[in-house]
Amino acid sequence: MPTPKLRQWLGIELIEVSVTEKAVSALGGGLAILALITISTHALPAGGAAALITSMGASAVLLFGVPHGQLSQPWPVIAGHGVSALIGVACAQFIAHPAIAAACAVGLAIGAMQQLKCIHPPGGATAFTAVMGGSAIHQLGFSFVVFPVLTNALVMVLLAVVINYAFHWRRYPSSLNRPTHAPQPSIAENESLPTHEEIIAAIRSLDSFVDISEDDLLRLLEVLRTHPGRNA
Repeated sequence: MPTPKLRQWLGIELIEVSVTEKAVSALGGGLAILALITISTHALPAGGAAALITSMGASAVLLFGVPHGQLSQPWPVIAGHGVSALIGVACAQFIAHPAIAAACAVGLAIGAMQQLKCIHPPGGATAFTAVMGGSAIHQLGFSFVVFPVLTNALVMVLLAVVINYAFHWRRYPSSLNRPTHAPQPSIAENESLPTHEEIIAAIRSLDSFVDISEDDLLRLLEVLRTHPGRNA
């Protein structure tokens, strides 16, 4: 096992999830991709479908492996893929050199996703695919954005809602994962919790994207404060 310092440098995740959680993630991701293969092969020949499904496979990892992550929520998934596909098609049509077109597509997609608050890493692959995916994708033109890209993204989100709903601890989107009987903090505890404005100000001070929702952050703070071993 690597040392703690090496684990930190390599970025190895410290949290170990249960076997059940791993199994649900694997099964859900597999079912989602099976559905998307069916949709994509109706819209594109085998080669083009394979190129598109690559980016959707990355989305499956986020939606079923990290369902409560900020990058996995419906807006980033749908808008991230849609905006990136739109930019990719535009670059493919108006920039003659493929390498330059692909570079512009990915770079502009990143900037647009940041501006629209829909950062979804697989969107970069969708933008790249719109340029380098071959003639079958190019022939679709801007209709590629609606079908199969946005169609696939919507199906992926709906499958994540349905499949994850069966498991109360991982319901998707993250707004459905709030405890139904959350304990009410006392007045003194309430005063010690940061406000929404304080949380936003603290995150903005980092000047970097933080992949955690406000609800999860507050829940983590509450757990840390009430943990039995905290003051031991």
